[in-house]
Amino acid sequence: MTPAANTTVNKRMLNRRNFLEALVAAGLVSQLGWRSADTDEIAPSRAGAAAKRGPRILLRSSWQTVNIGDVAHTPGVLALIEEHIPDAEVQLWPSSIADGVEEMLRARFPNLTVIDRTAAGIRAAFAYNDFLLHGSGPYLVAADDVARWRAETGKPYGVYGITLGDPDQKTLDILNDAKFVFFRDTVSMNNALDKGLNQPVPTVRFGPDGAFATDLADTPAADAFLRANGLETGTFLCCIPRYRVTPYWEIYNREPTESEKASDAYNQRMKEQDHAPLRAAITAVVRQTDMKILICPEDRSQVRLGKEILLDKLPADVKPQVVWRDSFWSLDEARSTYLRSAGLFGHEMHSPIMCVGSEIPAVVCRWRQQTTKGFMWRDIGLGDWLFDMDDEGSRAGIAPAVLAIAKNPAAAKAKTQAALAYVRQRQRATMAKVAKEARLGIPA
Repeated sequence: MTPAANTTVNKRMLNRRNFLEALVAAGLVSQLGWRSADTDEIAPSRAGAAAKRGPRILLRSSWQTVNIGDVAHTPGVLALIEEHIPDAEVQLWPSSIADGVEEMLRARFPNLTVIDRTAAGIRAAFAYNDFLLHGSGPYLVAADDVARWRAETGKPYGVYGITLGDPDQKTLDILNDAKFVFFRDTVSMNNALDKGLNQPVPTVRFGPDGAFATDLADTPAADAFLRANGLETGTFLCCIPRYRVTPYWEIYNREPTESEKASDAYNQRMKEQDHAPLRAAITAVVRQTDMKILICPEDRSQVRLGKEILLDKLPADVKPQVVWRDSFWSLDEARSTYLRSAGLFGHEMHSPIMCVGSEIPAVVCRWRQQTTKGFMWRDIGLGDWLFDMDDEGSRAGIAPAVLAIAKNPAAAKAKTQAALAYVRQRQRATMAKVAKEARLGIPA
């Protein structure tokens, strides 16, 4: 190796991407036998492309900001790409990154490019990037945009961690032409296969929701909140209420439409049935352990609901050990608070996902309006912590399960760690496929 090459390889300020490119340029890859088991980053057959640059990935994600669960999809997938495809350049094509979300993403991912969403900006992003990755979501959220990428560029694309109901033919056509389709619950996967998805099995697999990898944090804000409310690390559980149908009219402070009025009436009819088991769990934990409870929101409507349907209806002897979060919060503060808890239970999905992604036990209570995403808890080995609010017998099991977590935190932690080990194994496998297909998209 020449002195010049030696100097290049050993520059201390090279980032990982430049380091890999320098190794290839210096001819060291074959000498060192270097190869990534998970991402196949610098396979000899791709050495020429890798020497030029890493893959350029256009991430279609960031669906809305009123729910911290929806916010969590994007930083999770970005963190996975950062870990498993470190030489990749990522551009984000969002639907919404308002309400401080853009600033939060840029603070964590300073090299992230957010595309100009004008017609010219989208055309430029199409020309620049090698591969389109549709991020996690409740369905193929950006189907029209994926179809446009497919028609206008002919470049490869893939789908990462979605739930899917009964797909129409347009959706099936898009999925059947993808390089991979990863479903965040196997109920969705099997249903899609039954309905006409004809991808080969290796490219259609269970792929965890991107939010499992979210690592955003605002430790000072969380610590200040806990101090102000007498909560100490490991001595409280979080509880999240929810309406059956998200009241967007309330979130956006507008009059409901006629159909939304019907949804509101349904919410009011069901809210007692749905939240009585949570109150029972709160009461059991407070009366039988030294744990406290934090009632907190995943979307804005749950702040008021938590006081009305949980706090205000608790027995007098229980209330002093319960803290009600009286304002909405950002994803990073919420996650930092979850990390200091002994566990979480309630009617949401993505706060539990973020908890398990950080080894915090979490119980999921679901109903039919929430699609099949909750069944991912069975897929990752946490079926004992998944409850059906439409089934009276299942509802009765919530309080004992939450109480068991409070009484035996070590056992709950071990169970969570086992589930997370499987999630991480699937993350490695799925991101290896993303890496392979994104690299194959690099022009020769």
